[in-house]
Amino acid sequence: MTTHERKTVDLEEGWAFMQKGITKLKNILEGKPEPQFSSEDYMMLYTTIYNMCTQKPPHDYSQQLYDKYREAFEEYIRATVLPSLKEKHDEFMLRELVQRWSNHKVMVRWLSRFFHYLDRYFITRRSLTALRDVGLICFRDLIFQEIKGKVKDAVIALIDQEREGEQIDRALLKNVLDIFVEIGLGNMDCYENDFEDFLLKDTTDYYSVKAQSWIVEDSCPDYMIKAEECLKREKERVGHYLHINSEPKLLEKVQNELLASYATQLLEKEHSGCFALLRDDKVEDLSRMYRLFSKITRGLEPISNMFKTHVTNEGTALVKQAEDSANNKKPEKKEMVGMQEQVFVWKIIELHDKYVAYVTDCFQGHTLFHKVCWLIRLFSTLLSS
Repeated sequence: MTTHERKTVDLEEGWAFMQKGITKLKNILEGKPEPQFSSEDYMMLYTTIYNMCTQKPPHDYSQQLYDKYREAFEEYIRATVLPSLKEKHDEFMLRELVQRWSNHKVMVRWLSRFFHYLDRYFITRRSLTALRDVGLICFRDLIFQEIKGKVKDAVIALIDQEREGEQIDRALLKNVLDIFVEIGLGNMDCYENDFEDFLLKDTTDYYSVKAQSWIVEDSCPDYMIKAEECLKREKERVGHYLHINSEPKLLEKVQNELLASYATQLLEKEHSGCFALLRDDKVEDLSRMYRLFSKITRGLEPISNMFKTHVTNEGTALVKQAEDSANNKKPEKKEMVGMQEQVFVWKIIELHDKYVAYVTDCFQGHTLFHKVCWLIRLFSTLLSS
């Protein structure tokens, strides 16, 4: 053997050395006393893998090392990580999961560096799963799949607590739900199928119960204030810890349960519904009504019909008032008759201007309300009569 030839490293010897480095990394992750990796430590571990992968057959151990890389994660997860999660519950389990996921990503980062030569050549040539993804898949298959149901239940329980006004750790939920996203390795299947679907069902159930109570107890304005606040809070939840893709789905569930399902009862409440708000000039409440129902499919149609009916009734009442006044009084001087007509005209103009302002300010100029041609025809008829 010449001085340029290197000693062949057999699999058992080389792996025994690698295991020492892996054990050191595990100890660091578990918080045990252990010095950090030096650059020399890293180079020795990397070089060992390099040498074992570049030896001539039958001493090229690339496939065996690729398998042992995965096995290193599986052994650590089964022996240490999974038991630590199973012994904890609820919020304590969530905190442990976040810490374990963080540790796991550190372990993936370091081991994939030690085994990097596999990624560069062997894995590329064989079209195998990259080292990073192998490590993450181990966590997904051995931990996430095992505890995802309990994790989902714990997260939703905390969300419902927050809905009831309790303070919760939003940062914790953000970190947990990020795991559902990251574990999908580029797609949203885990987040959507293992969490979001259940959240949406819980949201439907939660607000269905609230609506059944509020529709009986509250006036229309009070109910709408609660509904608007709920929608605001749900939107904030997306900003704090849910994935942005959840926002339209979540808001749709809330809108359906609080508004669409009870639209008729709410708008037709005898002493506080849409007609009462128009009668009492409750501009702020009408504006809120528009904001809420404009988000619902065909939600504005009943409101616009009520508005049309109300304005028509107001105009018709003025016409009848003028007709009754004319029929019940004796012939008077032309000046008095002209003055009565002028007063009537001014009342019609005031009525017109008032409801045009409603259309602009309360109903944002929406075409369902701002039927200018209809308004002109209505008031032209009144004026000419």
